[in-house]
Parts: sequence; structure tokens; C-alpha cells
Amino acid sequence: MLFGTARGMNRLAPVISFAAALVVWQIAVTALHVPSYLVPGPLAIGGAFLADPGGLLHALLATLAVTAAALMAACAAGVVLACAMVANPWARALIKPWAVIFQVTPVVAVAPLIVVWVGNPFAAMVLCATIVAFFPVFANTTAGLEATPPDLLDLFRLSGATRAQEIWLLRLPAALPYFLAGVRVSGGLALVGAVVAEFVTGAGGAASGLAFRILEAGYRLQVPRVFACLALLSAAGLAINAALGAVSNAVLARRS
Repeated sequence: MLFGTARGMNRLAPVISFAAALVVWQIAVTALHVPSYLVPGPLAIGGAFLADPGGLLHALLATLAVTAAALMAACAAGVVLACAMVANPWARALIKPWAVIFQVTPVVAVAPLIVVWVGNPFAAMVLCATIVAFFPVFANTTAGLEATPPDLLDLFRLSGATRAQEIWLLRLPAALPYFLAGVRVSGGLALVGAVVAEFVTGAGGAASGLAFRILEAGYRLQVPRVFACLALLSAAGLAINAALGAVSNAVLARRS
């Protein structure tokens, strides 16, 4: 039975706590007569979503498109640069400082320049989100590549394996759990980076994402609509984390 298993309770606990929080929230704003333009209740937020579900979901898809493209770019760049660092000491000396610079540089500060340099709004947003999502994949993959068992490395070298064969056949498979952990972190960061990039670029029009909808609703004092957009972003973040976690578990289970 679902209630009789630890797994079932683990699945039900977040749902129950979330539902309880919504009920308490609605009771509180109703009992205290809090106006919806300050803190709307869940019913008002749901009403704002139902007033324009197509527009908000379309905006969510636009944000998710930037998120997906940025995550794929971050994964590709992170793995390639991590392999280059492990393969060559000179590459390590060259790449590592730049990776740290990208990590600590606020994307809000460089996004206006990226928009000017790139020109295309979608490409500029993807690049900004990639900068945010890049470092966890890069750092975790590097740690995994460097954590390869030394005895296996010695065996490969004694067998005459080239550096490329060592990385491709030994180090990368050993680094897979580290890489997947980094991807799971970067998935949420890619969504955050996409939203920040939309805020900074101010991309509007038919292909505008949720960040633009939040700005638009804020200017019009449509606070329930702002909360509806935030709720969609939160749901998207949870879905991304759950999907990447499921993929990671499936890959590792098949590998073991």
C-alpha cells in the first residue's frame, strides 16, 4: 500500500506539506484582510493563471527553450574544457583562471554587453544562462576525471594507451556520476540564468518568456499575475530537478 511504505510516505510528504502551506496561506490572507495587490492568496493566483493560461504557458515554453539550450551548451563546454585540463598541464593553467572568472562574475553586469556584442536576443540569453550554468558541470566533471583510480591509470599506461584513449575509455566513464551530479545542479541554474537574462535583455513580443511577463505585470500592478508566473517558474524548477534526477538514477542503475 502507498501509505504503508517508506517510499510512498516520502512521495506524499512534500505534497501534503505543500497543500497545507497553501491552505494556511489562504486562511491567513483572508482572515487578515490582506489586499491582493500586496500579498495575493492562492485562489487569486490561480484565478490570474486561469485568466490567461495560454499566454503564461507559452511564455514558460520560451523560458524553457533558453534553459534547455543553455544547459546543453554548459554540458558540452564543461566536459570539453574539463578533459582539456586533465589532458594537458598547460591547458589547466590557461583554463582554470577563466573558469573561476566566469563563476564569480555577475551575469547581470555583463549581460548588457553580451546583448550588444551578440545582437540576436535569443542567442544572447542562451549565452548568459550558459555562463551561470557552466561551472557546476565543469567543476564536477574535473573532479570526476581526477578521481580515477590510480591503479587503473597505471594499467592503461602499461598497456600503451594514448592520452586520448585514457580519457575516453577510462576517465570519462569513471567521472560519469560526478558529471550527472553537476548537470542536476546546472539544470536549476540554467533556469535562473534564463530568467535573469530575460530581465536584463528585456526581450518582449510574441516569443517573450516569463521574466518579461513578470515585468509587464509588475508595471501594471497585477501582483497575482506576478505570483502566477513565479509559481510556474517554481514548478518548472522542480520538474527539471526531478527529470534530471530520474535520468541520473536510470543511467547509474544501468551502468552498475
